This record gives sequence, structure tokens and C-alpha cells, in this order.
Amino acid sequence: MTKIAILGANGRLGRVVAKAFIDAGFDVRTVTRTGNVPAELEGATAVAGDALDRQSLIRATEGVDIIFNGLNPIYTDWGKCLPMAENVMAACHANNALHLFPGTVYNYGSPMPAVITEDTPFHPTTDKGRIRCAMEDLFRHEAEASRVRTILLRAGDFFGGTGSGSWFDLVVAAKISKGVYTAPGPADLVHEWAYLPDFAVGFVALAKNLDKLGSYEALNFPGHAVTDVEIKAAAEKALDRPLKMTSMPWWVLRAGSPFVAMWREIVSMSYLRFEPHRLASTRLEGIIGEVPHTPLDQAVAQALEDIGIATVKSMKAA
Repeated sequence: MTKIAILGANGRLGRVVAKAFIDAGFDVRTVTRTGNVPAELEGATAVAGDALDRQSLIRATEGVDIIFNGLNPIYTDWGKCLPMAENVMAACHANNALHLFPGTVYNYGSPMPAVITEDTPFHPTTDKGRIRCAMEDLFRHEAEASRVRTILLRAGDFFGGTGSGSWFDLVVAAKISKGVYTAPGPADLVHEWAYLPDFAVGFVALAKNLDKLGSYEALNFPGHAVTDVEIKAAAEKALDRPLKMTSMPWWVLRAGSPFVAMWREIVSMSYLRFEPHRLASTRLEGIIGEVPHTPLDQAVAQALEDIGIATVKSMKAA
């Protein structure tokens, strides 16, 4: 049985990916600082490991075949990203483990390309974009040196899964229980979203098709390239009631950004909300077959339930 270690298993992405690998029959090890396994990940083995302590991480991932790198510091603490990435490379090398990594669209900067393919060149225009490019340079270098094999799957903004910290729960759905849908940008602008259960199954499919992949692969995951008008309609269908559309008050964040570190970091990435973009892949389907894609209405309804908002379906089930 293939053994996989999930780094960042307490995070929203890590939990969903761990669950997908458990369901697929992998031997799953969750690695967190405390060694506590989330209750929803029954069947996984919990291990303590600190991603900023190289030897601790090497020990925590000993004997695994694959390491899924779901580490993601909070927005104001991205100085940890490269040191963590270097330690993950060391752990992969020490254990001869494959590295799975979720990529972002930060690498492309502003102005955003309307359509992003695997061949679209990077043009980072923010600190976070430059950090992400540096991380991917590190992964590619390690692969080219025959030390660590990396398979990267790039996605847009996350929605779905339990926990908090995504634009969906912090902004879009924050006032839905009061009948208000909050658009983070222009309501008719196309934005790339990834429904996390689909994204997680994509990683499982890649892990099952390694014979079709090289030592370094950076693939796109086409999720839901949709507008806020479309997401709002899906939410209204799930709730069976109309929602008022309102806009995120960017002027407040911009005015306060010199004084509030988190607001400053959010404002630095605000272009993502005002420039249309979507991910396209010329290769993923040829590698894994049909790309996982839950219909938008179903995905939004489940995502609302995941964060505790009662939908028509959940009320009927009760």
C-alpha cells in the first residue's frame, strides 16, 4: 500500500486532500505540529512534525512514498514559505519520496492573463508572487538534479471543505445567513475557483498515474471559472431564497492598510479581484482522464453546508 504524508493536515486543504487519499485506499499519515489528527480523518496515522525543523520533518515523514505539501503560513507570515519549502525538499530527498504541491496563480502578476495555460510565462508583481516563483524554481532545480521529483497542480481560489480562511467563507458567504451575498470584485468578472474536493481527487488521480509523468510537472487544474453573479445564483438555489448583492468595501482596507498588517497584505493582492482570469490545461485530462468537476450548483450548496450554513438539502435531511 502506498504511504503518503500530508503536511498541513489541520488546514482546510490538507484535511480535504487527506480524506481523498484515505478514501482511495492509501496509507495516510497526517503531520502537524501537535501530532493531533482532525476528527474527520479517521483511518489516518497522526504524527508530530515541525516544518521549520528539518530533522523533525525528516523523522515525521520517514518511510513514506509521497509527501503532500499543504503548508501555507498566514498571509502576514510568508517569510516562512521558502525555509519550509527547503525543509520539505530535504525530507523528500532523505526519504526518497515524491513531492505533491498545490500551485497558485500568484506567479502571473498584474495584469493577469485572461487565460492561463501551462505554457504561460510567470510575471510576478507582488512579494507573494515572487516567493511562489522562487519556491517553484527550487522544486524544479531539485528535480533537474535528480534529487526530488515534484508534481505540481495549480488552482485558483479555494471553496468547499470545513474550516475557515478562504475568500468564500470570509467574504462571499460571511453575511449570507443575513440574506446578503458579498462580491469581492465586479460581479460580472470571471474569476478562477477550485472546489476543494475536486482538487483533492485530482491529486489522487495524479498519484495513480505517475508512470505518465516526468521528474518535474506543473499542471493546471481547471475548476470553476465563474462570476459572482453565477455563484450568487447557485447560492440562492441552495437556500431557496433571494440574496441581496453587495460589494466588498475595498476603500476601508486601503485606508487602513498602513496600520493593519493583514489588510496591507490583502490589498497587495487585490488585483486578482479586478482582473478576469481562468486556468486551462492542455495536458491534465490526457494524464488522469476526466478532470474532477462537481457542477457549480452542487459545489456551492455543499460548500455552504461545510461552513455551517443550512441549505434546502440539509434542512430536508434533518
